[in-house]
Amino acid sequence: MIDFSSIEYLKNGKQKQIKAFDILTQHKVLLNLVEFDPILVGTIPINIDIEKSDLDIICHWKNKNDFTAKLNSFFGKETDFTIREISINEKESVIANFKIDGFEIEVFGQNVPTKSQNGYKHMIIEHEILQSHDENFRLEIIKLKQNGYKTEPAFSHLLGLKGGPYLALLEYKI
Repeated sequence: MIDFSSIEYLKNGKQKQIKAFDILTQHKVLLNLVEFDPILVGTIPINIDIEKSDLDIICHWKNKNDFTAKLNSFFGKETDFTIREISINEKESVIANFKIDGFEIEVFGQNVPTKSQNGYKHMIIEHEILQSHDENFRLEIIKLKQNGYKTEPAFSHLLGLKGGPYLALLEYKI
């Protein structure tokens, strides 16, 4: 199993993974967020990204105002920087979006430990599913994503899961 708590695995990955490693390292994105236990999640770490996939970084904040202030301080001058607060599943969430060297980056934070956040849990389950299927399954996920499916609905569709795809995937047993 890959240790997703570090991005070292990206150095030996596909071209987009290597580029992601270089950008995150050169611009000290994760280093700047280290106090918030950042983890890169989503499609790029598990090699099911498409052309428009972004870098999704989840964080755990204990003080929302401190987290927001640091996001503004570290990334406020980056291209297309925006920050907003929303409620997701009744949990206060902060989302910052910006671009660095052509890569779209989204930093998502909640007062929930990163490995307990759904974004991390979904990625781990998706990775396990990919490991238990052949290359054609991975390519079918990518094809569905290219046709407009979000990641969890694509997995849910291919696996024939019933109900809401986000919850169904969390409950999926390999």
